[in-house]
Amino acid sequence: MALTQERKNEIISTYKTHANDTGSPEVQIAVLTENINSLNGHLRTHKKDHHSRRGLLKMVGKRRNLLNYLRNKDITRYRELINKLGLRR
Repeated sequence: MALTQERKNEIISTYKTHANDTGSPEVQIAVLTENINSLNGHLRTHKKDHHSRRGLLKMVGKRRNLLNYLRNKDITRYRELINKLGLRR
């Protein structure tokens, strides 16, 4: 259920904007998206796990705020990121 360190490093290396980047909005959104997708799979099998559902809703809200920030800051980076991640179908 939790994201492994190797997978997290792969995501960071894919979405980083410079060499030592781990905190840019793109990286944070990509890591949150990976966590959200894995938690969705968990909740499909464990429908009554309301504690994890609350964590999922908090992650979705945090990702939404980061996406809003990125959209207001730089619209081209926002559009590239949502296309890469497959959001907004």
